[in-house]
Amino acid sequence: MVNVNDLKNGMTIGFDGNIYLVVEFLHVKPGKGPAFVRTKLKNLRTGATIDHTFNAGIKVEKAVISKENMQFLYASGESYNFMNMETYEQIELTKDQIGSDFKFLKDGINVDITFFEGEMLGITLPEKIQYKVTHTEPAVKGNTTNNATKDAELENGLVVKVPLFINENDVIIVSTKDGKYDSRA
Repeated sequence: MVNVNDLKNGMTIGFDGNIYLVVEFLHVKPGKGPAFVRTKLKNLRTGATIDHTFNAGIKVEKAVISKENMQFLYASGESYNFMNMETYEQIELTKDQIGSDFKFLKDGINVDITFFEGEMLGITLPEKIQYKVTHTEPAVKGNTTNNATKDAELENGLVVKVPLFINENDVIIVSTKDGKYDSRA
């Protein structure tokens, strides 16, 4: 148990039957009335963010989560297979468990998988990933308006907007935060 006065950003707590990550917290001591702690909490099961106010001095359960570094092996239909590189133990996750991050997966990439008491909560991708461009239209000479872009299909099927100078078989870096082209590798 941890006192809400001791909450810190990045701490994980159990509250209302869910596991939350403390995104923000603010201790408020009004002139009249008791002190309280205003928090922004991210539900680690659903990804939803809520605002909640705790009275000062209340105790909440501290949730101990663990992260395991695993390598993505392959996708088979709606399931995705990962392997722990230390124990060689393999786990299979569904598209629902991974969420929208499935579109960034490619064979051999390392991700962190978060667990709480054996329950898989989610995956954390690297901030930037390199991909090979498998298909893009050639640039048309004279088509050089400011910030001109074109679509490029990557080795994992993801389609991103890239500058006109990118060609097929080029290797580019894509940000997993917004899914946009970052730079040439």
